[in-house]
Amino acid sequence: MTALAPFACQPQDSRGRLHDESLSTFRSPWQRDRDRIIHSSAFRRLKHKTQVFVEHDGDAYRGDYFRTRLTHTIEVAQVARTIAGTLGLNTDLAETVALAHDLGHPPFGHTGEDALAALMAPYGGFDHNAQALRILTRLERHYADFDGLNLTWESLEGIAKHNGPITGDLPYALADVNALWDLELHTNASAEAQVAAVADDVAYNHHDLHDGLRAGLFTEAELSELPVIGPAFAEVDRRYPDLDPTRRRYEALRRVFGVMVEDVIAVAQNRLAGLQPQSADDIRAMDGPIIRFSKPLYQNIKAIKSFLFQRMYRAPSVVVERHSVTAMLNDLFPLYLDHPDRLPDQWRAAALALDSQTDRARLVLDYVAGMTDRYAIAEHHRLFTVSI
Repeated sequence: MTALAPFACQPQDSRGRLHDESLSTFRSPWQRDRDRIIHSSAFRRLKHKTQVFVEHDGDAYRGDYFRTRLTHTIEVAQVARTIAGTLGLNTDLAETVALAHDLGHPPFGHTGEDALAALMAPYGGFDHNAQALRILTRLERHYADFDGLNLTWESLEGIAKHNGPITGDLPYALADVNALWDLELHTNASAEAQVAAVADDVAYNHHDLHDGLRAGLFTEAELSELPVIGPAFAEVDRRYPDLDPTRRRYEALRRVFGVMVEDVIAVAQNRLAGLQPQSADDIRAMDGPIIRFSKPLYQNIKAIKSFLFQRMYRAPSVVVERHSVTAMLNDLFPLYLDHPDRLPDQWRAAALALDSQTDRARLVLDYVAGMTDRYAIAEHHRLFTVSI
């Protein structure tokens, strides 16, 4: 096993778990965390949750090749392991944070999150990152001795703060977890968690280009006008002038992927060499993140994101779908809240035992946010389609 850098999170220095457990005979704390996440119900449900395109069985527009929230998560974990390993960081912790980072996403992706945030505004709001922590500490209920997965402090910290320090009013789900165990939200996350955050950016910027092309929302010629992507296509055309169009696309976009990964690694190596952190806590105490894109590439990525926003995330066909699924959640959430008898047995009993409308709304949110796309669509059809 390659020795870890001094600023990496060291397994022997882990702050442990909220509920004491004996150490694993053959797995490090973060290998164990990773395995618990992979075996969780919430992780399996990512298979049928939206990344960009909403799932409809048999829908030729979506196709079986588009990313789901699960395949996106796997790609993020792969990128995170590559970057973390190159930098001498703990690859198991980076992978753990990457695998858990989207567990709190509701059905229908960011559209579903926006809809639920509006519905939950009177009851404390909704944030998918905070919901991931709620799942990991309360809602997964498989163990005899505790609710949740009883992950280590470092894993929970990384999931909470991988996008940076958190200040100001906290989402109630995050506040509840932080009250149980202080995650030091005002500091940076570990370098491993920062890697997971950048890996998320790398993965979705890369695969959304693939999926947008497959969906016919834009063309290779249009992408060739963008920074980074244009030079990648030009290089492929120089080296392989008669390449099959599909291979041409993959060859160009994998070069874009490589540019992003190599840039992150080079920036981190330079900053680490200059700052010489001697511990994981040195990373947490820095003024800003140690893992990030260079300024020139960051500006180029902003241009690519702007293009994707206009041509993909706000494409007319996608906007129509956004309105449709928002309407579904706007029907389902109030129905369950006002008529908890419509909930499944185990959820119904819990809801009816609550006197507070806020507590009941949060329970309904847990149920609805846990739905897959296809289950939410099926439930809406069952509850709101009138049989003649």
